[in-house]
Amino acid sequence: MKKIKVIVTDYIEYDLKWEEEQFSKMNVDFSYFQLKNAEPKELIEKVSEAEILIVNMAKINRKVINGLENCRLIIRHGVGYDNVDVESAAKKNIVISYIPDYCTNEVAEQAVMLILACQRRLIIQRSILKESSKKGVWDYNNIKPIYRLKGKIIGIIGCGRIGSTVYQMMKGFGLKLMIVDPYLSKERKKELGIRKAYLLEEMLRESDIVTIHVSLNDKTYHLIGSKELSLMKKSAILINTSRGGVVNSYALDKALRSGEISYAGLDVYEEEEPPREDFPLLCNERAIVTPHLSWLSEEASWDIRKKIVEDVRRYLNKEQPRFKVNKLKIQFD
Repeated sequence: MKKIKVIVTDYIEYDLKWEEEQFSKMNVDFSYFQLKNAEPKELIEKVSEAEILIVNMAKINRKVINGLENCRLIIRHGVGYDNVDVESAAKKNIVISYIPDYCTNEVAEQAVMLILACQRRLIIQRSILKESSKKGVWDYNNIKPIYRLKGKIIGIIGCGRIGSTVYQMMKGFGLKLMIVDPYLSKERKKELGIRKAYLLEEMLRESDIVTIHVSLNDKTYHLIGSKELSLMKKSAILINTSRGGVVNSYALDKALRSGEISYAGLDVYEEEEPPREDFPLLCNERAIVTPHLSWLSEEASWDIRKKIVEDVRRYLNKEQPRFKVNKLKIQFD
């Protein structure tokens, strides 16, 4: 019996020995590469024979997809899938699946951490401690004004798995919550206890804190730019743990430096690679920036590995993947 060929384009795990063991038991022909930044020609040379292609950050564009000879399923290692050309895959009847149900709590926790760090000016607190230790007297002038969190308004853009988890977490702080999500069903609103959904501009004007939890696509690219930032309160905080491209980074840097808004907390950047050393937000004192690790935990790292293997197992059992991006169905022989 011919083995199913499963190929990994690139990976972030220390190694894939566990996957090798699992796929060996399943009689799968498994191979893997580190082709994150490879050009289409090299990708095609290495992965063209895959029946199942597992992708982390490699760019799977139209040229690469057209070079896939036997592929029936692309599994995106993660929640987003903007590095895979969904339309081109559909034209070749290739199903795309992804793993939207991993790291939900981790990303929500990172967002809440950034909210609190910005609200309580965590980085300034550390500098005050250092300076006060030198002087031998407490000096809090540099941190003012600082505000109580209770009673403030938090706006959540996108109330899917992560956004709704942030919503539930923040309810305990005594905040008023404003939700912006045109795709949220009546049933889900009722389940979460959301009485009203707001328009983006209305929420931006009223919120003290805005946290973003949407995927990146043509509609959400630079969803927050100069115009939107100008609507926000001067004391407002912006948090982004979704995708870097949702926020115009240079408009945000300008808004922070001019005092148009107060603070920002970011874990994502417009380029997936680490931002350059001269990236303005890295040296902006009003931005708390973290190294794109909101997904990271030991539990989440194993969850995604197991769920990807489960999707391969389902394929072998002639079942559809758990979560599909496109509406196609795998046509099994």
